[in-house]
Amino acid sequence: MPIYLDLIWMLNFGLDTILLMLCAVVLKRNYKWWRLLLGGFIGSLIVLLMFTPFSPLMVHPAIKILFSFFMVLMTFGYNRLRFFFENLLTFYFATFVVGGGLMGVHFLFQDQFLVLNQMVDTKSPQFGDPISWIFVLIGFPLLSYFSKARVDDLRMKNITFDQLVDVEVILNEQTLSMKGLIDSGNQLVDPLTKTPVMIVTADSLKEILPEGLMELSKNVQSFSHSEDIDQEWYSKVRFVPYRSVGQANQLLLALKPDMVRLVHQSNTIEVTKVLVGISHTTLSVEKQYECIVHPKLIVIGEVSSAS
Repeated sequence: MPIYLDLIWMLNFGLDTILLMLCAVVLKRNYKWWRLLLGGFIGSLIVLLMFTPFSPLMVHPAIKILFSFFMVLMTFGYNRLRFFFENLLTFYFATFVVGGGLMGVHFLFQDQFLVLNQMVDTKSPQFGDPISWIFVLIGFPLLSYFSKARVDDLRMKNITFDQLVDVEVILNEQTLSMKGLIDSGNQLVDPLTKTPVMIVTADSLKEILPEGLMELSKNVQSFSHSEDIDQEWYSKVRFVPYRSVGQANQLLLALKPDMVRLVHQSNTIEVTKVLVGISHTTLSVEKQYECIVHPKLIVIGEVSSAS
């Protein structure tokens, strides 16, 4: 069976180059095109050397690892040991994820093995399976893009979870426990007292708030008489002006809690100078948190060890 070495080398060169590019994108590394192409060329040399007297060496894992070292060094250079190993391990990760995904999808749809008399035989055209070649050329870039997107999603989730805190809102001597997201973009304060306002979903408060107050929080603009507010809650109600996208001069119904307690970086923080704004919109579609914590609470609260 004839082997088209030039085609095999070109395919290998392209795949190695895409893997190095994926590594650079995931780590947000700056790179030069000529170094990227040279790194891919170094990796593709294994294919050429497989048809030389050095072929027994080329199949040894240590030689393959050595080639990957040179590929990463050529593409990204060397700043320090940690920088190098971060690049190298990400390159291996990209190789295993994309390559493994490609093989898995390919063999899911292709049956190239026959078992006859306890022997395995392969079915392949004269110069390779043309479907697999097309599959690699199209599927490899698609899987690379998919892998990059999944890594970005994981990073975003890690960032989100790093900002999640356990929150307790003590209101009218009743304690509500929930998850909160520390959001640096939340700068809402009471304009008169400069008290920071945290946002809590109405569903989290419905067990303790009277029905009339909950209805009022849906449409604060309709408030006209103090009789609309239960006397037990009257002293705790505040109206905070705010602006949202496309709307101005809005009012948010907020409550003055007895205390807000949250756990941040192994410390318990207790805050009394805070308002709890009621939101009737979903703050987290995935239900990861029920309130948005004003970042100022981390600064002004009294800190004690959580242990």
